[in-house]
Amino acid sequence: AFAKLTAQLDGPVSVALGAARHVFSFKAAGPARADIELFRQLSQAVLETREIAFDYRGLADAKPARRHIQPWHLCCVDNQWYLIGHDLDRAAKRTFALPRIAAVELTRRTFPRPAKFSIREHLGGSFGIIAGTGDFHVRLRFDSWAAQLVRERFWHDTQELTDRRDGGLELSLQLADLAEVERWALSWGQHVEVLAPKELRQRLATVAQQVAAKHST
Repeated sequence: AFAKLTAQLDGPVSVALGAARHVFSFKAAGPARADIELFRQLSQAVLETREIAFDYRGLADAKPARRHIQPWHLCCVDNQWYLIGHDLDRAAKRTFALPRIAAVELTRRTFPRPAKFSIREHLGGSFGIIAGTGDFHVRLRFDSWAAQLVRERFWHDTQELTDRRDGGLELSLQLADLAEVERWALSWGQHVEVLAPKELRQRLATVAQQVAAKHST
């Protein structure tokens, strides 16, 4: 909680913890359901570098499958906890959403934590949790109503803001994947226009047509 409180502040902060609960609060929109025992098991596995097995159901999977993982890191992104680690069966790095994990088994096998893994570098090109492997220069134009709201928050390490004469704003980002920024752009409705890349612009146009068709009278 204290890390959240000070995340956007530049200098040192002193807080009387006894009084903090009366004057500070956090409200999360759509927080994931928390399973304390599951979190305890995964935390133990990460801290002790122990291999684990669990049932996992991906979004496109019809049923859960057993996974065998070397867990590296737990992170919370947009009110959702994720486990990042090495999938032994697939011989690749993978990300798992905690609400879709079940039947965790901690083994006695340990592994060396990869010295070169950095969560900051891993998520450096993501707009959220999807790391991606692409290289996209994203440009979004916001109207004057949305411009101040965009200015008030920090969205990504690569962001560049350019003010427009009409009171609007252009936001530029360098991302490795488009899925999450697509959903974010859609949340702004008519107050944003995608300038680049063409792929993202076309995708928003297609989704907008689908949404309009579903809501037509």
